[in-house]
Amino acid sequence: MNPSKRRLVLASAISLSLFAAACGSDDDKADPTTTAAATTVAGSEAPTTEAQTTEAPTTEAATTEAPTTEAPTTEAPTTEATGGEIVGGEVFVSGSSTVEPISVLVAELADSLSDGELAVSVEGPGTGDGFAKFCEGEADIADASRPIKDEEAQICADAGIEFVELAVAIDGLTVATSPANAAVECLDTAALYALLGPESEGFANWTDAIALATELGSTTLALPDAPLDITGPGVESGTYDSLVEFVAKPFAKDRGQENKFRSDYTQSANDNLIVEGIEDSDSSLGWVGYAFYEVEQERLSAIAVDGGEGCVAPTPETIADGSYPFSRTLYIYVSKTAMADNPAVTSFVDIYLSEEGLAQVSEAGYVALNDEALKTTLDTWAAEG
Repeated sequence: MNPSKRRLVLASAISLSLFAAACGSDDDKADPTTTAAATTVAGSEAPTTEAQTTEAPTTEAATTEAPTTEAPTTEAPTTEATGGEIVGGEVFVSGSSTVEPISVLVAELADSLSDGELAVSVEGPGTGDGFAKFCEGEADIADASRPIKDEEAQICADAGIEFVELAVAIDGLTVATSPANAAVECLDTAALYALLGPESEGFANWTDAIALATELGSTTLALPDAPLDITGPGVESGTYDSLVEFVAKPFAKDRGQENKFRSDYTQSANDNLIVEGIEDSDSSLGWVGYAFYEVEQERLSAIAVDGGEGCVAPTPETIADGSYPFSRTLYIYVSKTAMADNPAVTSFVDIYLSEEGLAQVSEAGYVALNDEALKTTLDTWAAEG
């Protein structure tokens, strides 16, 4: 089946088609050919007898025809009861460590639905590093915790890589500290800039940021007299870029500063190591995707954010309705070049955007797209069919 004519996947349809493939349909069980063979004995008819006949009845030699049997056919699993064949093959996904948990779960789902025929490898070196591989044709799909940058899109274009951008989830970028740091419950963006921005280079104590935060108009100045131990993602990370957009961008240009964070903090591309870094200091500061915070709530304390309308903590509800100031969209980027060369890529994205595939978003700890955003994603993907 031509993968370009596939339809989007529905989880219930997936289950029905797999059941049908395993058990056979009702029509198969009542095949009229099979019924006829069962009711005809060796091809002979029941003898007829006429009254007053003096001739011995004639008996035709019994004809014995070998039953015809068709070789069993093995159909590929399908993504819909009426079609949408799952094409086997290998798919490589690289990019955001934030999106990685979702893609891993969908990869496991693809493996299950295809009986191991669709093998998907997922890695999370960071959004920037993932786009670099993607635009070089080394990855079929790029996970991204931010939109692709203009310069990255140009690199893809120069390499002949066309792509489809698909929103798949919503994340609440979570600023966190140790549960032992009870003095810090809420920070506004001015205070966060004073702690993390380029002008805070060298600040070793939370109180070092008070003067700058005051100058910027911060109203959350209850900063503790304690070591400022920062652990966060590095510049290759979309999570780094996202927080820079939220925190540094509103202040940096007007103050003649580069739109970036201070460089003197512990950086890691591994979110689990960031969690460990935040946990290891009683006066820590760091940031991760909401899913990593959610599963580590005993080890981390989320800091509420004041974006101008009061302190709001990250929860599935505040992230979904956008009241949490650091809510952001998560994406997958699909290479059209890879789709043309490898039909398995299309099958994997079909599964990703199926009802069962999208259910992995909440399973991974993130927030589902609202109806409007989901419709945009599904319509965008359907247009590629």
